[in-house]
Amino acid sequence: MDKTSIIYPKISLITPSLNQGQFIEETIRSVLSQKYPNLEYIVMDGGSSDNTLAVLKRYSSQLTWVSEKDTGQTNAINKGLRMASGDILAYLNADDLLLPGTLLKVAQLFMEYPQAMWLTGQCRIIDERNHEIRKLITAYKNLWLRLSHPSILLITDYISQPATFWRASLISEIGYLDESLHYVMDYEYWLRLYSKYPPMFIPEYLAAFKIHLQSKTTSTGHKNVFIDEERAIIQRHTNSRSLMLLHDLHRLLMTSTYSLINRQTQK
Repeated sequence: MDKTSIIYPKISLITPSLNQGQFIEETIRSVLSQKYPNLEYIVMDGGSSDNTLAVLKRYSSQLTWVSEKDTGQTNAINKGLRMASGDILAYLNADDLLLPGTLLKVAQLFMEYPQAMWLTGQCRIIDERNHEIRKLITAYKNLWLRLSHPSILLITDYISQPATFWRASLISEIGYLDESLHYVMDYEYWLRLYSKYPPMFIPEYLAAFKIHLQSKTTSTGHKNVFIDEERAIIQRHTNSRSLMLLHDLHRLLMTSTYSLINRQTQK
């Protein structure tokens, strides 16, 4: 069949943004350069005071953007999801990147496997200069991806948000992200999705997650506020004391590891 005659599903991609002018143009280019034939790209800006709006205006003919006050990242994502009209949904933060060919791969898999309700792939970790870092962390997450199981997900979040996509029809069943959460809203959403459907795993790199000094993962991601929020959502999804214990032990290990990494990064 001629590829030009294929009707590809509409993908709606949301980018929440607030004062990420240093990175957002590269994020936008990583999406638009996919040349995916049925893309709805929505940027929800929280009222940036840097050069973000100037960047968005340059791409106005290729994406939809709104700049207005919101109550935080999760609220911005949900506002974008409510605007979305696509068959497939995802969000990409304003400092992360899609890797070439990702959207076409995702669409083809959803078309080939109509029973798949959501899917996830591998994700590189990069620094501000787009150099790959933390390869051992990536390899560790990739191991759990291959062994994917809901009980493992309760112990550790091995699913990378920038490399995860789901069918829009799930919104009516699963709902939107929990706006009371500011750090682990994606993790809680994966737990909700997995309670209904197993993810399809793509053994390919789909995205890159950027670490920099202003990012949540570096500045707050593994401090008490993150840990408390994470533990609270685990308690929502299991009554198993053994799983809670394993989660706490794993979190202690990862907190120590990330604290050491972050100290080295900030030197």
